[in-house]
Amino acid sequence: MSPLSIILILVTGFVSYRGFKDHFFFGKYEFGVDKVRLYKDYKRLVTSGFLHVNWMHLIFNMLGLFFFAGSLIFILKPWGFLLVYFASLIGGNLLSLLVYKNQGDYTSVGASGAVNGAIFATIALEPNISIMFLPGWLFGLLYIGLTIWGVRSKRDNIGHEAHLGGAIIGMLVAIALRPEALIDNWPTILIIAVPTLVFIYIIITRPHLLLIDNLFFKRHTDHYSIDHKYNESRSSQQQEIDKILDKISKRGINSLSQKEKQMLRDFSKK
Repeated sequence: MSPLSIILILVTGFVSYRGFKDHFFFGKYEFGVDKVRLYKDYKRLVTSGFLHVNWMHLIFNMLGLFFFAGSLIFILKPWGFLLVYFASLIGGNLLSLLVYKNQGDYTSVGASGAVNGAIFATIALEPNISIMFLPGWLFGLLYIGLTIWGVRSKRDNIGHEAHLGGAIIGMLVAIALRPEALIDNWPTILIIAVPTLVFIYIIITRPHLLLIDNLFFKRHTDHYSIDHKYNESRSSQQQEIDKILDKISKRGINSLSQKEKQMLRDFSKK
């Protein structure tokens, strides 16, 4: 195990633990669509990768980093590994930002995108590596298939988009650093990269083809009850108040417009 991977694990563990204990700290550095798009808080594209929801989330990601960092650092050297890791982290969050661009309250944390980038970079460079008793190329294909299913089904709260974005960015960066891999391992790279890129293109440009309930396409519009409308209204109000409070924390209360001050007064009376 290399010193670099130890440092990454320790730093991630420390920041995640701080986030477990301090909700304000957690909220300040998590990935959030509105925080990035509206407030241009781009650091969240990176800082969110050092936060985790709970111990299980943290341990699972750090185990992935533990098992794959060494091989990738050996092949690409430390700077190459860091490039793959952080490019995958940012790429995964950017894909989430694109997919959820109209869902301002969407948030996420975790190093999964970065770790997936490291795993798939390793597969691109060493396709015969064994992962969970499977050859790397088969593991990669099955994982991408399950991730695509996860994006399509929306049956859990896992950030599959970040996983998918991180995986493909990790492969592409590794190939850019070691172009000879494209010649030596092109079958593995193609069977993983092609369906991934096609699916990413579909979820960005033609989400209606997936026939799923997400921010682009809604099937169940006939049962939009009064309760749903009420909850949506409350959620919308809370989002507005959160934006105002965030603005106060950054620029002070004098930066608020008269309308924003009135909204804050009205909300405090409820």
